[in-house]
Amino acid sequence: MKQINIAVIGTGWCGGIRTETARRNALVKDIHIAETNEIRLKEMALLVDAKTATTDYKELLKIADIDAVIISATPETTHYPIARDALLAGKHVFLEKPIALELHEADELIAIARKSKLKFTIGYSQRFNPKFAYVKKSIKDGAIGQPVSVLVSRHITRSLGKKIVGRVKLSPAAMECTHDLDFVFWCLEPAKPVKVYSQVNYGAMRESTGADIPDTQWMTVTMDNGLSFVVGGGWSLPPGYPNFSTTWIEFIGRDGALLVDDSHKDVVLNTVNKGMQLPMSTMPGEQVDHVFAGPMASETIHFIEAVALDRDVLVTAEQARQVMEVYMAADISAETGNPVTLPLVPALVELKAAAGGSR
Repeated sequence: MKQINIAVIGTGWCGGIRTETARRNALVKDIHIAETNEIRLKEMALLVDAKTATTDYKELLKIADIDAVIISATPETTHYPIARDALLAGKHVFLEKPIALELHEADELIAIARKSKLKFTIGYSQRFNPKFAYVKKSIKDGAIGQPVSVLVSRHITRSLGKKIVGRVKLSPAAMECTHDLDFVFWCLEPAKPVKVYSQVNYGAMRESTGADIPDTQWMTVTMDNGLSFVVGGGWSLPPGYPNFSTTWIEFIGRDGALLVDDSHKDVVLNTVNKGMQLPMSTMPGEQVDHVFAGPMASETIHFIEAVALDRDVLVTAEQARQVMEVYMAADISAETGNPVTLPLVPALVELKAAAGGSR
């Protein structure tokens, strides 16, 4: 059995999940980690018996026998430079979404990976959610016939939303709805998006943060086969179970319909001390003794197996770039009040940059 050596850059919430998952995998020999928070670095190094633990990720890229790098660093502005350095160092790369903040950055990363024949995938973990995978299967095997209508609605708590907007100015489309754009495009392949219209709504987030941050964002996306779908979401649910996420999916086809409730209300813990809680309701999932409840562990294992066993990755960087272009178009549409056609032209991208990236 061939074993590989993995480096994880950024071992916070998601990076910690991926580090522990990799450590438990029989295909992984050594774990190397980089983390700027020295307290967290020491904690994780001890937990996973890291061969290398450093605050400078570039030190890991100098280690020749590291085969692959998982990049879970924040803020999102670090994604492009770290991924670029890792790919240029000849490492296979798993990168949390977004792939980059600018399309030319994404294009450069894709070009480097192609030239060096490296595996390069982006963290769209919801493809590894069994309910979402079942939708894809039902479309692929024709169970509901040709899709004619699609709706996905996702919402998270405002406490988690504040953490996200506190580190980078990206819209709900870029940070939350991005998972569902990827999911719908995956289900509708080979159709491509050609037009986007979007609106945002304000409320609790702007009032509580004092910043120009929308509560929700809704998008209508038109595909080149004529189908239009709606994806929306936000981050202003009242505080509750930590990092709670709720999603509703409707796929209507010519021969049937598929309705998916991923609201995480199937397990309720109600105690005198803490009141009502909804365990296992976060998007990444959480450890429950000997098992991991959620898609992130499966996604991490998939990447490890792709590297160790030379398999294709499920999420390609090209697909992630397509999602990025669509949510950028959505932000431009919300800013201007007009539909935006794809592909994006440089003048519109410059308009988005001049507007500060998002509303």
